[in-house]
Formats: sequence, structure tokens, C-alpha cells
Amino acid sequence: MTKVAIVFHSGYGHTAKQAEAVRNGVARTNANPILIPVEEADNHWDDLKDADAIIFGSPTYMGSVSGEFKAFADKSSKVWFEQGWKDKVAAGFTNSSSLNGDKHSTLQQLSLLAAQHGMHWVSLGLMPGNNSSTGSEEDLNRLGASLGAMAQSNADQGPEHGPIPSDLETAAHLGERVATIARQFAAAKKIAA
Repeated sequence: MTKVAIVFHSGYGHTAKQAEAVRNGVARTNANPILIPVEEADNHWDDLKDADAIIFGSPTYMGSVSGEFKAFADKSSKVWFEQGWKDKVAAGFTNSSSLNGDKHSTLQQLSLLAAQHGMHWVSLGLMPGNNSSTGSEEDLNRLGASLGAMAQSNADQGPEHGPIPSDLETAAHLGERVATIARQFAAAKKIAA
């Protein structure tokens, strides 16, 4: 069974809600998802090693990943030195309170982390939503990302109010896409062996 680890930080619960949506998307493919908050990552290095794919998630704080996620990324240098995640599938997601909020910078940092580990980055694979007179906030990919899944949650409201359903479904789409591609990679490796 394809294993997909979702390692994330959530400061206020919004990104955790997005991570759960990613997990739900992975589960749609009958793959095995595992949620790993970065605060618990030290207990899950073996799960990350055994995963076919790792999806990284962080809120966007000040145009960057959170400090907690950065600490996890820095700890992964031991894995990098041994090339332990090389050729795994990777993807990313982020959330901020602003519609833009410089979320693209966070996704670039997550993709760069994956690239340094020699991983294969999976894009969102959706056309932009909410970009025409017939579009709405209910469209998937309403924030128009390509590199990963983006979500927006109001700064003065808790996770019970956001991210909105379309952002969560966009995150689920990412999880489903990554699990499907990870399964394809695993099948190709078996054929090659």
C-alpha cells in the first residue's frame, strides 16, 4: 500500500485543518496517510523514511514558512546527508490570512527543501479558479496556485471558520494527486527491478 506522510506545522489550527483535508484526499485513493505535526516529527523519522511521498505544510508567516517548520527542515539535514528521501514524491501546501500573503514564497521554500533532498515535486495540477466573471470563491484553486495548495483564513477567526470549503477541497485534490503519482512511481520501480 502506498504510504503518504503529511508533515506540517499549524500555529492556530487553520493549517492543521488543511492538513486533514490533504489526508482525506490521500485516503480517497486507498493509500495510507499519516499526519505528522512538526512538534512530533522526532517520533516519526522512520515513518518519513518508509513513506513513498511526503507532503509538506506550513502557514505563511511574514512571507515564509513558520519558525517551527523551519526547525524541522533544518533537522532533516541528517536525512539529506544520507539522501534518505531521494526519489520520493513531494508536494506542499500553505495558509495565510491574506488572499496573497506571499504564500508563493512559502511554496517555493517547500519545493526547494524537496529539491535539496532529491525528491520529485508534484504541482497542484489545477487550472486557476475564480478568475472570470463566472468564477466564485467556491471554485477549486480559487487563489490561482500552481506550485501547491493555497488557502486563506481570516486572522480574527478560528479554524471553525476557515479555510473555506473550496480551499479544503483544493487541499484534498493535492493529497489525491500526490498519492496517485506516488503509486505510479512505485509501480514503475517494480517494473524496472
